[in-house]
This record gives sequence, C-alpha cells and structure tokens, in this order.
Amino acid sequence: MNPFRQLLKSAGGHPPVGTWIMSASPLVAEATGHAGFDWAVIDMEHSPLDMMDVLQMMQALSCTKMVPIVRVAWNDAVLVKRVLDAGATTVMFPFVQTADEAARAVAATRYPPQGVRGMAGMSRASRFGTLPNYLATANRQMGVIVQLETAQAIERIDAIADVDGVDGLFIGPADLSASMGYVGQLTHPAVMDRMAHAVLRCKAIGKPVGTIGGDPESVAQYRAAGFDYVAVGSDLGLFMQGARSAIAALRTPSGEHVHSVSSGTQGY
Repeated sequence: MNPFRQLLKSAGGHPPVGTWIMSASPLVAEATGHAGFDWAVIDMEHSPLDMMDVLQMMQALSCTKMVPIVRVAWNDAVLVKRVLDAGATTVMFPFVQTADEAARAVAATRYPPQGVRGMAGMSRASRFGTLPNYLATANRQMGVIVQLETAQAIERIDAIADVDGVDGLFIGPADLSASMGYVGQLTHPAVMDRMAHAVLRCKAIGKPVGTIGGDPESVAQYRAAGFDYVAVGSDLGLFMQGARSAIAALRTPSGEHVHSVSSGTQGY
C-alpha cells in the first residue's frame, strides 16, 4: 500500500503530525526525520530545491520512519514524471481549482492506460530495474494530495474530492486567507469557518483532509476542527524559532552583551 495511505489508515483518532522541508539540506532533512514527525513535505514550490536535491532528500529520509511527500512546483506532468522516477510515491499538487485539474494531477502519476506518465526501465523508483513488475504495479502504489488554496476551490470541494485517484485534500490557510481578503490572518474567524466547512464536506465525502499551522497553538485549533492530518511549521521555521528564542534569552535590554567566565553575561 502507498505509505501515506497506510499512515492515515493506522492513525486511528490521532492525526499524524508532519512538517515542511524547505532547507534544501539533506542533513537537516534527515535530522528532522529522526525528530519524531510522522510525515513531511519536501517542498519544490517555495524552496530552491531542484531534482537532484529532491533525490538526495529522499535518500536522506529513507533511513528514518518519516513518510515523505513531494510537493511539485506546479501541476506539470513532465515535472511529476521526474519526481516519480526519482522515487517519490506521494505527490502534493498546489493550487488545484477544479475537478479537471485534479484529474490531470492523478493522470500524471499513472502509467497508461490509466494516465500519461512516461515509462522508464532504469530509475531509482524501480530500484534501477531490479524491482520485479514495477511498471505493472506502480500505479497502485501512487498517492495524490491536492491543495485547495482559494475560496473558489473550496466551493468545488465535493467535485474535486470525488475524482478517482485523489487520496487526500490539503487546505492551504495562507493562500486561502489571502483569497478571502485577509492577507496574513490565517486564523481569522471567517477563514477558520471556511476551513471548518471544508472539513465537514470531506467527512461527508469520506476523503481525508489536512492543513498546516505555524505553531502548536494553531495546529491544536485545526485538530479540534477535525483535520485528519496536520503539519507544524517547517525545518527552517523551527530552526529560526529556536534561534531567535536563544538570542532573546541572552540579549540584555540594550541589545548588547558580553560574556566572561567570572561575571557572566553583562550589558554595556
């Protein structure tokens, strides 16, 4: 079974917790994988990752228990083909607005006749040609998550979720809030109401839905709203939070400090 579908199936009433990988560092990705997250998005949309970076990220995460998802920069069959050949088994598609776009995303992850993925006999995905019957079985192993990032997309959520091959939906609160006129107000009551509506529709349809928050407090709100899987921040975001907290704890009110063994940290 697809690893992400298996993760959701085994989660029970405890939404799996993930994060975003944006650092473009395989070492940081590997460390994040050992930190205890259940899943992570290797992000090609808003980070400088290219194909070799993505491949190295997946190699780094292969020694951890964290389930990797690759978010492609766009719903582009050529880009998806390369990501799948590199070994991705679950792909997240940003800014899906219609059922037709969702169907196109699914088709990009499937070999013919179910889709349009180009065939390659020698790739990391097939363990360089050593995986028996890879071409015949690959379609069943693929996972597709579509992102709904506007109020208009959420209005079409039933049709999008009903597309065969869509395994999960993901509500992007930043873009959703912007589309509603609340730029930067991710937890504005109107935005939260729209997200809660999306959850109710997905529950009725029977498709899992996830989202992301910048801190544990906002993620707790999303959990309470019924999201099936949640993410908190990113590797870079978590690093910056920790770094800024450490600096704030050591700075004096004047913003300057000096440290000595005898007197400790003092301001001047």
